[in-house]
Amino acid sequence: MSTITSVCVYCGSSPGRDGSFLEAGRKLGNDLARAGLRLVYGAGATGIMNAVATGCLEEGGAVTGIIPRFLINKEAPGSSLDRLDDLILTDDMHQRKHIMFDRSDAFVALPGGIGTLEEIVEIMTWAQLGRHEKPIVFANFSGFWGPMLSLLSHMKAEGFIHSQERVRPLVIDRAEDIVPALTRTGAYSEGDPAIIGRL
Repeated sequence: MSTITSVCVYCGSSPGRDGSFLEAGRKLGNDLARAGLRLVYGAGATGIMNAVATGCLEEGGAVTGIIPRFLINKEAPGSSLDRLDDLILTDDMHQRKHIMFDRSDAFVALPGGIGTLEEIVEIMTWAQLGRHEKPIVFANFSGFWGPMLSLLSHMKAEGFIHSQERVRPLVIDRAEDIVPALTRTGAYSEGDPAIIGRL
């Protein structure tokens, strides 16, 4: 596995109903900065997206924000984009996702909605097709991704997930365990207490 220098975080532009998700997002941002890892995210200044970016910036971290022009007024109002040291404006969502992929060495899905789900599923699809071998993490805070993980296991059992060795995301339930898992050298251990498991 290549050295990880940047991490793409997919997450909700809303805070959700569980306040601990915001706290966990901010903690992850803190940890990325302290580890010298660049945050790559959707440039939003609301919800969990804002918590992750704020956490990274308050620890002096580097942040790349990538956002389509049509979303700026909705997700990044006012001068919120000025705080980022690297800002990329795109014409559409497809361009945004491709640039996020190109700029990132690993991917983490925090709690979020349909957009977050679509983004992480696409990354897994590309892995299944052999387009990358970058680590993928489901941040399963309070069991948030449990239904999704059950569906993936069902798909696998029914024979619809091929090249299974390529689609083995890490499932981690605590924010503080994500960066250590990503930066650990060598292969991940299935017995690592920080890791719930792999699909």
